Amino acid sequence: MIAIVDGGSTKCDWVILENDGTEVLKTETIGFNPNIIKAELIAPEIESNQALSKFHDYIEHIFFYGSGCGTSEKKLIVEREIQKVFTNAQIHVKEDLLAAAYAAYRGVPAIVCILGTGSNACYFDGEKVKTELPSLGFLIGDEGSGSALGKQLVRHYFMKKLPPDLHQQFTEIYQLNIDDLLKNMYHNPRANAYMADFTRFIVDRKTHPYFQNFIYKELKNFLEFQVMPYEECRECEVNFIGSIAYFFEDSLRAAASDFHFKIGTVVQKPIESLVNYHRDYIIPKL
Repeated sequence: MIAIVDGGSTKCDWVILENDGTEVLKTETIGFNPNIIKAELIAPEIESNQALSKFHDYIEHIFFYGSGCGTSEKKLIVEREIQKVFTNAQIHVKEDLLAAAYAAYRGVPAIVCILGTGSNACYFDGEKVKTELPSLGFLIGDEGSGSALGKQLVRHYFMKKLPPDLHQQFTEIYQLNIDDLLKNMYHNPRANAYMADFTRFIVDRKTHPYFQNFIYKELKNFLEFQVMPYEECRECEVNFIGSIAYFFEDSLRAAASDFHFKIGTVVQKPIESLVNYHRDYIIPKL
């Protein structure tokens, strides 16, 4: 049996397949970004998923594509912890950009972008991923992401920059005080997911004139910092994976038009396309 895992910072989507590619199970766990979550929490979280527990002894290969798994050190951390649960499996840990590239692949080279809790971009020619830039993470990077939008929203709220109607609605929904905010920002091990959760407020009000400009500026920031450095962006399609790209697609296309980028596919959850890529290109080689 084979497990394919799309591991974001907020959650992991798991799909279990028979060796012939037949789907057996879909399930979720929390995200296993090794830059954020303590390593010792990974194995217990997997073990707590009762649906997965039935397959611990039968899975032979696990293809885990994870946020925060861009270095050998971080890959080894995740591999070691997963191996504690799936003792009979070969664990293949790769960074989430590769999953995005696989999921967005349509037979031609393209720029592939992740816009979810975090953000990233690469160039994929069908075989190899090329990255021009480091991923700077939640504190100083992740432009255009859910965590970036959440940070800006909370900042505008406390600095009294929101229009009165939005300010009142935010107050009534969250009842957020500065002490709770700072506690979660500096002491919550999943602070990026905490900040990204505020993006729901924006999604529900994305047609508000204030938020239309707010979203547009943040997405334009992403395109400038993370897509423009790729010389291929002028010729290739730019494909997007993630909920932020999906929910704010209109604003994304408007921002991209300013740079004369050609937007290709926009996929909210890459797991289905990722599984299909494995069926077509990876499983036959096992």
